[in-house]
Amino acid sequence: MKDKGKIGEEIAVKFLSEKGYKILRRNYRFGHGEIDIIAMDGDILVFVEVKTRFSDKFGLPEDSVTIKKRKQLKKIAGAFLQFNDVKFSECRFDVVSIILQGRNVQINHIENAFQ
Repeated sequence: MKDKGKIGEEIAVKFLSEKGYKILRRNYRFGHGEIDIIAMDGDILVFVEVKTRFSDKFGLPEDSVTIKKRKQLKKIAGAFLQFNDVKFSECRFDVVSIILQGRNVQINHIENAFQ
């Protein structure tokens, strides 16, 4: 079985695609970190962090996107913009939170989760 992170990313890609997002990159790595999904929502460039859990027993998945993680994501996003010569007027950070409980999948998409 694939690990829960990969399963969550597959679910998130399908979910975002169905919402009309155009997936540009997956697992963009820079330094010691990575951005799970980079996509276009209309003309907005979106950096997506996917968090997957098997329960909310220890809090919601999105709660694990700490200040430190946010700083790291911003740094990686900056590298993506710089190295890909991207010129978009607007970018944002979304979090897709997924809880997998048996066959039940709970998805919470938080647009513009942080600045």
